Amino acid sequence: MNSPELILASKSASRRSMLDAARVQYRALPAELDERAIEAGLQDATPPEIAEALSVAKAAALTAEHPDALVLGSDSLVVVDGKRFDKPTSRENAAEHLRFFSGKTLELHSAAALVRGDTCEWSHADCARLSVRILSDEFIEHYLAQEWPEVGYTVGCFRIEAMGVQLFGSIEGDQFTVLGMPLLAVLEALRDQGVLLS
Repeated sequence: MNSPELILASKSASRRSMLDAARVQYRALPAELDERAIEAGLQDATPPEIAEALSVAKAAALTAEHPDALVLGSDSLVVVDGKRFDKPTSRENAAEHLRFFSGKTLELHSAAALVRGDTCEWSHADCARLSVRILSDEFIEHYLAQEWPEVGYTVGCFRIEAMGVQLFGSIEGDQFTVLGMPLLAVLEALRDQGVLLS
C-alpha cells in the first residue's frame, strides 16, 4: 500500500527543521486562516485545547485542495501568570512582552494534528515550563537588536535554538515542544498512519 503524501500546514522554519532532521518526507504549504476568529469561539477552552483546535484548523484549511493527503497542522501558545500572549505586533510590543515575562514562568503549549479529508485522524498537545530569568532593560534592548524581526514571528518572543536561550534560567519539558511541535508524538502518529516505517 502506498503511504499518503504528507503536507505540513506551516511556514515555521523550526517545524520544517525538525521534520527535515528526522528525515520525514513532506511538502510545506502555509495555511491561511483567521486564528483570532477561531480563538473567539473557544472562550472557555484551556490553553492546550486552544492549541489543539488551532492545529486542527490549520490542517483542515488545506484538505479541500489536497483531499488525499495527510495534513499536519501545528500551533503553539504562551501563557504567563494566567495571561495568553500572541506573537508581538511590533518591536516595542515584543519589549513589553519580555518585561512582563521577566522573573516569571512561561508555559509553552505546543500541539499538532493530522487531518485527512473531513476527518481529524489524530491530535495531541504538550506543555513545557520555562523559567525566565530577571531581564534588565539593557539586555532586552540588546536582545531585540540581535533577534528582531525574527522573533516577531514567534509566540514568546524567542527562538530557543538562537539567542532566545539566554532568556531562561531553567526549562522543564520536551525539547521539541519548546521548539514548537511535540515531534515524538507526531512521529508515532505518522507511523500509525503508514507515512513512516514502524
